[in-house]
Amino acid sequence: VQYMTWAKNVVLNFDFGKSFANGREASQVILDALPYTLLLSSLSLLFGVLLGLISGVYSALKAGTRTDRAITSFLLFFYSVPSFWLGLILLGIFSIELGWLPGSQISSIFHERLSFFGKIGDYASHLVLPVLTLGLTTAPVYGRFVRSSMVEVLNSDFIVSARARGLSERKVVFNYGLRNALLPLISILGTSFPALFSGAVIVEVIYSLPGMGRVMVDAALGRDYPVIMAASVVAFIAVIIGNLLADIGYAVADPRVRIGVSS
Repeated sequence: VQYMTWAKNVVLNFDFGKSFANGREASQVILDALPYTLLLSSLSLLFGVLLGLISGVYSALKAGTRTDRAITSFLLFFYSVPSFWLGLILLGIFSIELGWLPGSQISSIFHERLSFFGKIGDYASHLVLPVLTLGLTTAPVYGRFVRSSMVEVLNSDFIVSARARGLSERKVVFNYGLRNALLPLISILGTSFPALFSGAVIVEVIYSLPGMGRVMVDAALGRDYPVIMAASVVAFIAVIIGNLLADIGYAVADPRVRIGVSS
């Protein structure tokens, strides 16, 4: 009976109870931290996809050469590096040793005194290292995926036909090759965004960011069960939304999917 009452409150009112730590609504604690995690995850996903796309395409165009092997080694290195180790290394070099970038929090103590663009710059400077940490550890997945797809597409018959028609190599690569090579990538982007949530847990702790990851760690250490349950449900919703967006994006990008559904 108690569980059914709790489940009804969650479904109807998004009410997980009050936090054991501060007495606030657990859902409000998560919703306050969610924008920071969404911002970090979105920027990291964008950076990782762009880096993976550029490196994957260039590696495919140079397949079998030293450049291809160098890019592959670069991607494999960052794929094998733990995010917490990379975060600590970047923090030590660019924040502690060189002092170029802030290494903690989401904003400076004088943030409220800044102008509108000054506040944006302040946020940006604090997010550079966290985004680099998450982006560099996720880019290899996209890079290797794009490379393998691109190599396969460039060896396809329609690419040979396009070249035989006298089209420029740039048009063949970007208008025909890349467009078809990106279709499989869309399917993994939907699952990548929820996966960034788990990576954000470590990164937010390292850089003291007030996001969901930091809240979940504090809740776990303090046995704050309402907050833990609220965070788990939000992560579950993120997985569903990510997969839904991936399916929609694939249908938009590939007309054959829409034709198959309509028929």
